[in-house]
Formats: sequence, structure tokens, C-alpha cells
Amino acid sequence: MTDAAETGPTGVDADGTGEAERPPMALDEVAALAERVVDNVEAVIVGKRAAVEHVVVTILARGHLLVEDVPGVGKTTLAKAVSRSVDGSFKRVQFTPDLLPADVTGVNVFNQRTDEFEFQPGPVFANVVLGDEINRAPPKTQSALLEAMEEGQVTTDGETRVLPDPFCVIATQNDVEPGQTYELPVAEIDRFTKKIRLGYPSTEDEAEIIGRMAGDHPVDAVEPVASIGEVRRARAAVADVDATEPVREYVARLATYTRRNARLGVSPRGSLALLRAAQARAALDGRGYVIPDDVQAEAPTVLAHRVRSDSGTDGAEVVEDSLNRTSVE
Repeated sequence: MTDAAETGPTGVDADGTGEAERPPMALDEVAALAERVVDNVEAVIVGKRAAVEHVVVTILARGHLLVEDVPGVGKTTLAKAVSRSVDGSFKRVQFTPDLLPADVTGVNVFNQRTDEFEFQPGPVFANVVLGDEINRAPPKTQSALLEAMEEGQVTTDGETRVLPDPFCVIATQNDVEPGQTYELPVAEIDRFTKKIRLGYPSTEDEAEIIGRMAGDHPVDAVEPVASIGEVRRARAAVADVDATEPVREYVARLATYTRRNARLGVSPRGSLALLRAAQARAALDGRGYVIPDDVQAEAPTVLAHRVRSDSGTDGAEVVEDSLNRTSVE
């Protein structure tokens, strides 16, 4: 069910430089790091720069990403390329109907030689965890990720273990076989910072992809352009990006609009995710402060999947209306 880590260690700097002990990055360094990573991933994922930027924003915002799309458009390759670019550990879980929660988080196994139970970590113990076709597993198994995604830890048999830092779940969702999948619990949906679609490539991009794939898979040649320590420092810098009271109030008004115009609106967790994503977007531009444009750029991918409507209007339309009708003060 799982693939072992392909690159890098967990929980320590990949290059051994102790960069995690250093202060946050300067914002121009954050912007340069993000550009390096995006350019590096684009060597594998052709014509999807905006989608790659969404992944980088999600990681810098200390969040998780849900990718919903048809099979074969590069969702798994995207996750692998990102993890390799930041020299992080990567593990993959293929979600299936018979997958158990312990197959994700890990389990205590009795060692007859030592006469003691030993914990065998599950694939969730990695910097980047790919949950492939997450909606093929029943809700009980999906919920195994709830604590990990929210608190960065796993509790088994009463003992809590901290996950690697950074920790990011990139989950894919099959949307073409509804009769063979399970709906994700609302509590889990709400823990994904962003939800995006890759979509089919253009004819030109697809021809380029075919050419690149004719030999060895290009993801195998991806080299790191940043270390895990640098990612930690970049995330610390993003957390320090200034969000003034008017910007925070604007985010809150957008969330309030969705609650008033849908059966299920954006939660406070969603509002916080939007603010953090806006901070990351500002950092990508080398700015130390959030502007309304950052909020508006991030709102569709951060808020839409959290909204449920009884009127047939989907979340994206409600969020678009909120952006059009909520004033910036």
C-alpha cells in the first residue's frame, strides 16, 4: 500500500547545516527560493506554473493540498517533484477500500526478541505525504489523517509522536467514478488549505510531455534546489508577514458572506488558512505585508471547497460572489 521514502531524511536538515536554528529568511530570499522550486518542478510538470505555485504557497502557509482531477494528469508526479526539489522525504499511500487507519499512521508490533512492543511508523511520517485517490478509502481510514493534518502529530495506543517538520499532505481525489468512492468528511475537507485541479494540458504542452517521457521519467532526474532547513526558515518568514487589521477584517467579512449565503460556510479555520495563504502570496512577491490583492488571489482555491449550498450553487460561485460584493475598506 505504501512506497518508502525516496529522498532525504525526516525531521532533520537534509544538508546537515542546521539551518533550522538560523533566523527567518529575508523576504527576497523567500521569493527567490519559491521561484527556484517552481522552476525546478516545471522541468517535470509542463504548462502548469500556476498549479505549482499553489503547491509552494500551501507549503509556505503550513498547510495541505487537495488535488481533484481525472487520472493521468500528473498529480502524483507533482507531489514527487516538489518533495525532491526541497530535499524532503516522500511517502505515498494508495488509498483503497481495505486500507486500515494503522496502515497510515503506524502500529505497535510485538518484538519477541526484546519481549517489548515497538512502534513501526506509518507512511505519514514524512515531509511530503501523497494520499493517492484518498476518496477510495472509507471515512474511518480517511479520518486517520485528521490529527496529523491539524496538529502535526500522531497518537497510537495513548502515545503521541511528533511528525517531521515541515509536514504536508498532498491528497488526490478521483472525481470520475462516484459509485466507487466515498465522500470526504467535512472535518477533513476543512483541513486542506487549498483545493486545485490540474486539468488537461494544451496540445503543445502534451506533445512536450510525450517527448520528455519517451526515455526515463524526468522526475527521477529532479535535484534539490532548497533544503528542509531553508523551507523551515522560509515558513517562519511567511508567518511574520504583516497582516493589518483592515486586511484581517476583510478576510472575516468574506467568510461571513459565505455563511449567510450557503448551508455551510467557511469556518474560522478556513479564514485563518486564507490569511496564511495571503501571507505566502505576499512573500512570493517579496513583500512584508498583505494587501487585498493577495487575499483575492488566494480566496478561490482556499475557500470554495469548504462551502456547501442547498440551492445548487457550488462553492466557487459563492466565493466569487463574496469577492464581488464584499467591499475592501
